[in-house]
Amino acid sequence: MIRPLQDRVLIEPKEAETKTAGGLYIPDTAKEKPQQGVVIAVGKGKKDEPMEVAVGDAVLYGKYAGTEVTYEGKKYLIVKQSDILAIL
Repeated sequence: MIRPLQDRVLIEPKEAETKTAGGLYIPDTAKEKPQQGVVIAVGKGKKDEPMEVAVGDAVLYGKYAGTEVTYEGKKYLIVKQSDILAIL
């Protein structure tokens, strides 16, 4: 498994919506990048900045935050703790 370092967090992004509230299907070209996900792993933090998120937390992060990685066929996002906007 991927183990983030320092103040980084490994997130499994929520799947993008494929259908609107009115029942219309959204094509792949019009889908927005998800901004929610579940924390899979956290680093140890920095000396002056303790980790506030924990494994299993549902979080909201910035639209262009982090680095996308693929591990064993699944897509993940590695972000700094400061890029996480809220715990849901």
